[in-house]
Amino acid sequence: MTSTNDIRRSFLDFFAGEGHLAVPSAPLVPYNDPTLMFVNAGMVPFKNVFTGLETPPGPRATSSQKCVRAGGKHNDLDNVGYTARHHTFFEMLGNFSFGDYFKEQAIQHAWTLLTREWGIPAEKLLVTVYHTDDEAFDLWRKIAGLPEDRIIRIATNDNFWSMGETGPCGPCSEIFYDHGDHIPGGPPGSPDEDGDRFIEIWNLVFMQFDQAADGMRKELPRPSIDTGMGLERIAAVMQGVHDNYDTDTFKALIAASEGLTGVAATSDTTASHRVIADHLRSTSFLMADGVLPSNEGRGYVLRRIMRRAMRHAHLLGAGEPLMHRLVPSLVTEMGQAYPELGRGQALIEEVLLREETQFRRTLDKGLKLLDEETGDMGEGGRLDGETAFKLYDTYGFPYDLTEDALRARGISVDREGFDAAMTRQKEAARAAWKGSGDAASDEIWFDIADREGASEFTGYTATSGEGSVVAIVKDGAEVQSASAGDEVVILTNQTPFYGESGGQTGDTGTISTPEGLTAQVTDTSKPLGRLHAHHAKVNSGEVKVGDNVQLEVDITRRNQVRANHSATHLVHAALRGQLGDHVTQKGSLVADDRLRFDFSHPKALSAEEIASIEAEVNAEILANEDVSTRLMSPDDAVEAGALALFGEKYGDEVRVLSMGRTGGSGRNYSVELCGGTHVKATGDIGLFRIISESAVSSGVRRIEALTGEAARKWLVAREEALKSAASVIRATPEEVPGRITALMEERKRLEKELAEAKKALALGGGGGAGLETPGPADEEISGVAFSGQVLEGLDPKELRPLLDETKQRLGSGVAAIVAVNDGKASIAAAVTDDLTDRFSAVDLVRAGVEALGGKGGGGRPDMAQGGGPDVTKAADAIAAVKAVIA
Repeated sequence: MTSTNDIRRSFLDFFAGEGHLAVPSAPLVPYNDPTLMFVNAGMVPFKNVFTGLETPPGPRATSSQKCVRAGGKHNDLDNVGYTARHHTFFEMLGNFSFGDYFKEQAIQHAWTLLTREWGIPAEKLLVTVYHTDDEAFDLWRKIAGLPEDRIIRIATNDNFWSMGETGPCGPCSEIFYDHGDHIPGGPPGSPDEDGDRFIEIWNLVFMQFDQAADGMRKELPRPSIDTGMGLERIAAVMQGVHDNYDTDTFKALIAASEGLTGVAATSDTTASHRVIADHLRSTSFLMADGVLPSNEGRGYVLRRIMRRAMRHAHLLGAGEPLMHRLVPSLVTEMGQAYPELGRGQALIEEVLLREETQFRRTLDKGLKLLDEETGDMGEGGRLDGETAFKLYDTYGFPYDLTEDALRARGISVDREGFDAAMTRQKEAARAAWKGSGDAASDEIWFDIADREGASEFTGYTATSGEGSVVAIVKDGAEVQSASAGDEVVILTNQTPFYGESGGQTGDTGTISTPEGLTAQVTDTSKPLGRLHAHHAKVNSGEVKVGDNVQLEVDITRRNQVRANHSATHLVHAALRGQLGDHVTQKGSLVADDRLRFDFSHPKALSAEEIASIEAEVNAEILANEDVSTRLMSPDDAVEAGALALFGEKYGDEVRVLSMGRTGGSGRNYSVELCGGTHVKATGDIGLFRIISESAVSSGVRRIEALTGEAARKWLVAREEALKSAASVIRATPEEVPGRITALMEERKRLEKELAEAKKALALGGGGGAGLETPGPADEEISGVAFSGQVLEGLDPKELRPLLDETKQRLGSGVAAIVAVNDGKASIAAAVTDDLTDRFSAVDLVRAGVEALGGKGGGGRPDMAQGGGPDVTKAADAIAAVKAVIA
């Protein structure tokens, strides 16, 4: 028997021998075609080549392309397990000519491979051609020698292929295999063509025309070839079976399912085993290509496939999670051809185990409710939509899972009622939003989300990709287009741009098209937590709803943000390690030029603590350990030791980020819940430097820090400042601290000498001599001795001791001094003890302060002080004091 692996290998080897470049399968996520959820045909990775947007890898290529059809227009999910040829995952063998050979050589290659290389009897084959394609008809007669009754002209679009409403298109020729007259069905084009006797195994597309918007077609200057042959179908032919599930790969997977469940595949259980085998392939390959289960987009489709298989495992009586135990069998069968399966095996098994464990918790409850609601129903019954919605909303049953569960009993589901219940829930959510105090204009995001669904974020693994424009918002309202000079918000169905959330700033970059659009994205926000909104200015060209656009994240900025975000996780771990487990995150900012981290702690950090934390973080960076991400339920994540970060909203699934070296506990240095983008290894952070530590509020501290190039530049700037300071004081950088200490001591000495000189000047140059004996008054007012002075440059702190000396000099009297310094005026007044019953120093000072344009002033009856803003009124302040005495 020829194995499926042998068939795949011989196909690629045959075309490689005919000058074709063997190209590895592209990932299942089609980043070059935003209109598709998954790659669903072999030519999808070459779409931009055929449209002229990309240079072909060579004039000829061949591949075995992974494909998934489980969502959108091409959805085979409901039929899988119940028919012979429907799959969610399949492989498409293909050979491609990019303007090289055309119809004759394509037909020659196909006929040679099928009949000579593989030995399929020619009498078992027949072909179809487009009814006007006389050239293909004649070539089949010439090359294959087929009689006219086995070359069937088809007038429908089944034999005319197009990429879309416009662009490359052309007739195609399908090759059918006759499984024998013991199977019902007629040839293509006959009334019985839907039977299973004649099965299409290969489609040769002759890309001959370019179709314009008005429907007119013109010949392509370099016509091309695109072919597709289902590997599972040709394997059935070459292994002598009619049913794809009887081929070697499926038989091995079904045997593994039988062995683990202890249930043989019989008429009652065959469908369940087939569903499990098929869905094992699609879920494993999707996860190997980076898709993980979620409640939106591709992740939601993946979860639907998983849960459908898991329900069938439940139907077979599997008492424990089953799917993850089947992964080794899949790797054995397909891992050699697709090494990504082996590389991702641990992750695939972990996610399947977690998903099935979680699903089993709710499956029994949901099925019990389903049994209660349908227990009295017989075949032809109908489950009401409210119950179906309750299963979806409460137990996580997708609508199609409920349908599938009731299919065997012949019971249908009220889809209209389900949709009505879903609409009511959305309206309630909208009403709650309106009542939350947010701007009324934000309701526009509900309209877009209801109509288009959530944005698909592809930025964990990519910084560029294509997207289809689903909405444009200008000045708070939706518009259909925008042109040069417009500042708008552009929303696409998928994007690599991260929307601001969890403290991480939104991405910037560009949006463009080959037709001339260039738009600068200045920020990306995340309305409703589900949409990615690109805030952009259109620099040139025009953007319209429905356009396919190229999205390019500013990779330099993204890398800086990644480094800063990952550093916050290391800082958090270091703070907890150095200060204690009471430290928790209270906020953060992750930008491209800096990071800010707020945390709970009752006091300021010492210089030693800051240095120790900084050193610990840099040690983890230097270790250059891988950074890994896993998806878990919030409860499981916290149980595993993950810390929840402030500001994140957690749903049913969370991303658990692990980084740094593992300690004695076996856990990584940092394990936290986080939905942001991060470095691949800690060494990518480069360097970490704390530049400040301060208080935010009572019990909350803040660290500001830099990483990478920003940290290096900061350190260089500090070094240059040190060198400049050293040059000024004529010292080496190493001598600066000692020299500054000496200069500060010299300054203190000189300031002291200056203060003494000013005091001596104020006392008339007498120094301290003679102060024990009362001296003459400066003047006499109403029989009271008075000394009043205005002194420039005197420190206000010197006023009181100077007045004490003046009082001693006067013996009995009143003194007042106004000090003018640094653009401010201060006044102080003193009254000797024998006069305090007649005059209060407070009253005297307040009169002087008022003259200086100020208010107040205070002290004791014998000594008071105050100040005012108007230094030009210093003499007036002395006069005001004298007036009070008079």
